[in-house]
Amino acid sequence: EFQTFHHYFKRINLSAMSRLPGLVRPVRGLLVSGRRSGSTAVAPIVTSDSFRKSLLNINPTEVTRLDNGLMVCSEYIDTPTATLGLWINAGTRWENDHNNGVAHFLEHLVFKGTSNRTQHELELEVENMGAHLNAYTSREQTVYYAKCFAKDVDRSMDILADILQNPKLDEGAIDREKHVILREMQEVETNLQEVIFDHLHSIAYQGTPLSYNILGPTHNIKTMTRDMLLDYITKHYQPDQIYLSAAGGVDHAELVKLAEKHFGGMQSTGGEVDYAAGRYTGSLMNYRDDAIGLAHVAIAVEGTSWTNPDYFALMVANTLVGSWNRAEGGGKTQPSKLARKMFEQGKPQSYMSFNTCYKDTGLWGAYGVCERQDDAVRVFIDSIQGEWRRLFRSVSPGEVQRAKNMLKTMLLSQCDGTTAVCEDIGRQMLTYGRRIPLAEIDARIEAVTPAMLKRVMGEYVYDRDPVVVGLGSTEGLPDYGLLKNQMSSPLD
Repeated sequence: EFQTFHHYFKRINLSAMSRLPGLVRPVRGLLVSGRRSGSTAVAPIVTSDSFRKSLLNINPTEVTRLDNGLMVCSEYIDTPTATLGLWINAGTRWENDHNNGVAHFLEHLVFKGTSNRTQHELELEVENMGAHLNAYTSREQTVYYAKCFAKDVDRSMDILADILQNPKLDEGAIDREKHVILREMQEVETNLQEVIFDHLHSIAYQGTPLSYNILGPTHNIKTMTRDMLLDYITKHYQPDQIYLSAAGGVDHAELVKLAEKHFGGMQSTGGEVDYAAGRYTGSLMNYRDDAIGLAHVAIAVEGTSWTNPDYFALMVANTLVGSWNRAEGGGKTQPSKLARKMFEQGKPQSYMSFNTCYKDTGLWGAYGVCERQDDAVRVFIDSIQGEWRRLFRSVSPGEVQRAKNMLKTMLLSQCDGTTAVCEDIGRQMLTYGRRIPLAEIDARIEAVTPAMLKRVMGEYVYDRDPVVVGLGSTEGLPDYGLLKNQMSSPLD
């Protein structure tokens, strides 16, 4: 018998919170609707009644667990289209030195035909529906999804079920795909931003699978076999590790029936496969190549996991650090103090802050591109570390409120359309075990105060060991001892 759970969010009051509970559990007592009898009034945490009502009146995410453990999650949106996909709790993090790259390789290969459809038949069927079929692999997730008309959800789910359960894995296709992935690796190597972040993971998580490149090393790609692919499928494509997510013109009860029809026959062959813990190591890697002409530099500290209650406070801090690109202009009007400072000093060409999270760890920092000048890299690093110290010591309430408003706008804009909502449902179900209502997200962000920001900056950033990667014309990159000392320097 199916067990159906509805994630509703009730309107209740905000109590004083110095530290929010973890994100895997719903927060009660977040929304305030006015003065409470016999108690001190609490200021409303939302800007208007209409905004509050709009968040509370969004259709709930309905979740049903099939008998085999597969979870069906959906949100109804009144639109003639729908997006549905499979979010699988598997990725690079579950690989080893021998098979690193297998998750990404398999993502490529499932579209090359199944036991029921040739590659040509698969492509023709998708095109004739006017649908879009795609996939991606990350360090902790593998995703296959389809965007289609709402009337074609059954056919699209049949295709997703077919490529997941019946991939042909033809030897000829495997050999051809090796050349495709090797060319993809060459293309990725020309994207220095991706190269920087791969190196950042490789030294921050030395000796753990989080250090692996998603595409894998060249040797592994060349020696990939059908048995390795089948072994990965057997271990990781288990129904209790899969979330079927959908958004758009879909009825949840009908979706559950279709899921039972197409996925009900899947059976788990074993328990959940464990992953190695992420072990952070502060370190520096400097690959100088003046022929590149620019210096690409990233500096970060260990952040939080997805479920850590400090996640949103660090997201607010990340928004305060901001981003800037000389090509886009508008330096004087940037809300970030650091962005205005970068504009005034003309260095670097661009920068952005980032907050990358995983199941048990994360990386919080900034990445910049500097011109080939003697002091450009040093000025960039000094400016970033100086801003981090400022956030720890003297950030104003007005700045924090502005950053919270910007963060909420960004998060809401990322839930625009069926594909974005489907992605949000799948990702949150994998990371939190639930879909966090927008009203709760708004309340968690609004609960961040300057005092909370000071605490998290002190706990995660101030006087912590950084991880630093430099690539290109990096002559001016300071040595690690100086960088470590500047994490707690009294000078701004």
